[in-house]
Amino acid sequence: MTFSPDLALAHQLDASDPLRHYRDLFEIPRAHDIANLSAPSPFPPDQPCIYMCGNSLGCMPRRARELINQELDDWARLAVEAHLHGKNPWLPYHEQLRGPLARLIGAHESEVVAMNSLTVNLHMLMVSFYRPTRDRYKIMIEDSAFPSDSYAVASQASFHGFDPASAIVRLKPRPGEHTLRTDDILNAITREGPALALVMLGAVNYLTGQWFEIAPITAAAHSAGALAGWDLAHAAGNVPMQLHDWNADFAAWCSYKYLNGGPGAIAGAFIHQRHLVDHSLPRFTGWWGNDPATRFKMGPDFTPIHTADAWAVSNPPILSLTPLLASLEIFDKAGIHNLRNKALQLTAYLEYHIDRLNTQRPDSNPHSKIEIITPRDPNQRGSHLSLVFSKNPRSALKALQSAGAVCDFREPNVIRLAPVPLYNTFTEIHHLAQALANVS
Repeated sequence: MTFSPDLALAHQLDASDPLRHYRDLFEIPRAHDIANLSAPSPFPPDQPCIYMCGNSLGCMPRRARELINQELDDWARLAVEAHLHGKNPWLPYHEQLRGPLARLIGAHESEVVAMNSLTVNLHMLMVSFYRPTRDRYKIMIEDSAFPSDSYAVASQASFHGFDPASAIVRLKPRPGEHTLRTDDILNAITREGPALALVMLGAVNYLTGQWFEIAPITAAAHSAGALAGWDLAHAAGNVPMQLHDWNADFAAWCSYKYLNGGPGAIAGAFIHQRHLVDHSLPRFTGWWGNDPATRFKMGPDFTPIHTADAWAVSNPPILSLTPLLASLEIFDKAGIHNLRNKALQLTAYLEYHIDRLNTQRPDSNPHSKIEIITPRDPNQRGSHLSLVFSKNPRSALKALQSAGAVCDFREPNVIRLAPVPLYNTFTEIHHLAQALANVS
């Protein structure tokens, strides 16, 4: 599509957006409330902010309040009896999330479960899928992995008696580049092959927004004799996936970012079908992983159900599941592929404006230009652009905040902007560009 700098085009794109009505299903924070946290607000009370932080915490689905109130009412009215007799009985409550989650990540319903938090799930899954030997013990991650992933794999290596300094292979971009090339990843897997036990990357890197090629990387790990797991924190609800067909061994994700499940929302896990009946896999067990047919017999022996539920050790927290259920209803109606199409347009429109701003800045001062470190190829990124400001990054952040924007700053000079297709607009991106144009 050909873009122009005219505000009229942004209005036109919003008017013709088939997903525009989904914004009305979310609570968008008011610019007045956000600005008033640090200084008297210059914004009228009813003006929504330009919320570009959906890659950190998604906006609240309006229906979440209704659904939570229903569960609170059932708790007050029925207490323990709500497990079987509530409007939405609590005993099978988590089963409602299987279908929507499976459709989002391209899995069979039996392969997914909502449970725990992201890093807890990574540890639970590595109990089963990181089984090092004296000769095959290394774990491969990206050097810019989210810190919690780094801590998790290092502690797993240490737990098994290996030195993380030698057990963890950290993939770094080529000099002068910000993202990893798929060929370099595949070559590293081949190189480390005999010693490699697990490849575990973030499907979409939190810092650069790079979307890794899951299928060939997974295939390369298997060819090398290793397993492949994926952190979907910035991928679930952001990009379409086919984890079952791509043969990933396992994956885990949080639900408070693009999935709009609320702060600290219950997370999720995927275990490929071929592992579900493998009784040789070690795992940490609890009563909720028991076959439901025998769960309440309260016997001493664990009988795992042949679904991903077998990795769930505890009964799920209903009040944490409920907001996520409200959001997943919206995803099912909108469709991840429709959302992806709009995300491609939003990020391309933002990219156009950044490039246009750079052409207007003097070549004599290259440090004043804004560098996009997210891949230019739209097939290698999600709904997220990371911008590097070599000069005055804090001034750029302040300019965006002064325009009523909420965005994410990463030290020392990266601003991450995540235009979420469910609730962000082209007009908002135009306003962001206008704010950045005033940064010297």
